[in-house]
Amino acid sequence: MNETVTLFRPVGAKELALIEASDWQAFPPRLPEQPIFYPVTNEAYARQIARDWNVRHNVDKRGYVTRFTVRRDVSDQYDRKIVGGGMHEELWVPAEELDAFNAAIVGKIEVIAEYSEADL
Repeated sequence: MNETVTLFRPVGAKELALIEASDWQAFPPRLPEQPIFYPVTNEAYARQIARDWNVRHNVDKRGYVTRFTVRRDVSDQYDRKIVGGGMHEELWVPAEELDAFNAAIVGKIEVIAEYSEADL
């Protein structure tokens, strides 16, 4: 069996509903103004985004952290970018390659944390 890597994706309620509609097996296509799909490489960073960004900027004032595994041979094809401090590492997947990335997900996408205004 291929080796896998665990990644995280902070999402809002709209994106979470689309993930659920895929039976927890795929992330939705990017919007035209979103050329990159960027899962993050560590849970602490995903929690920070969900709590500090999603809760403040989403209409429903909620943020979620998803966790999933993907085949390493696929994840290794994409650049890792540090976008702040050392813990702020993202995998940059071009939007047009998201279907192939989704096909490499092993198992289901799961929600591991939920935040609301009460958590701020």
